[in-house]
Amino acid sequence: MNYRHAFHAGNFADLVKHVAVLAGLEALQASTAPVTVIDTHGGAGVYDLIDPMAVKSGEAAAAIGALMALTQPPAVFNALIAAVRALNPDRKLRFYPGSPSLIAQGLGAQDQYWACELRPDDFALLQQTLARAPGRCMAQMTDGYSLVRLRTPAKGPVLVLIDPPFERADDYQNAADAALAVMAKNPAACVMIWTPLKDMETLDGFLRRLEQAHLPPTLVAETRLRPLTQPMRLNGCAMVILNPTPGLAPVLQAAGDWVVAALGELGGEARIWALA
Repeated sequence: MNYRHAFHAGNFADLVKHVAVLAGLEALQASTAPVTVIDTHGGAGVYDLIDPMAVKSGEAAAAIGALMALTQPPAVFNALIAAVRALNPDRKLRFYPGSPSLIAQGLGAQDQYWACELRPDDFALLQQTLARAPGRCMAQMTDGYSLVRLRTPAKGPVLVLIDPPFERADDYQNAADAALAVMAKNPAACVMIWTPLKDMETLDGFLRRLEQAHLPPTLVAETRLRPLTQPMRLNGCAMVILNPTPGLAPVLQAAGDWVVAALGELGGEARIWALA
């Protein structure tokens, strides 16, 4: 894979995705049973925002940088802001937590977490991130689509994050198939799938593949920075969530509303609707 999330860490899409992950994990921990979390594309775990890749893109400065500079940020971002401040005790924004860091710090003593990454360089960083984390955290240099089939338990609370780079032609198909495989093993699992928004037909095709199966309650949360009229641009992102946890819809709406208002263009919008 050529994709490096270091170019995009802390951007608008990370804000939406990480708010969803933190809220979903918190809701699942209301259960007394151990929670299982599987992250199909974990990346490096923590990102240095003064790395040339992050500086070159400028995406972190425009998103998490703008959010952290607010004197009264929206409450929906409180948990994410706390995690960012924990990585930056001097209050200078340098490090941003990816999903492995956020998830690992939010686990209970009996919970377990598998994070997958195939790039050797990012996998080495992922191992370092999880080595410092409490709880039962495992970094796996393996295909995340396969691991969800192996590690999803048949019972108990489960959160699966499917967040591929979408640089392969079959990522949409593999993401949908992995989500449905999780449902087949544990119909109550919460599955979160992040996708880019470039044009509506690509998202519709992905959703049609999901709809070939009998879906549980499913939300689609779109954060559109601009109208979807330029399919070669990243015009926004979507979170497709099977079995959303209680209260997740208003959390995603609030996060999307702020992102669009702060970072979007004329015609941008955040909307949530039910697929099933």
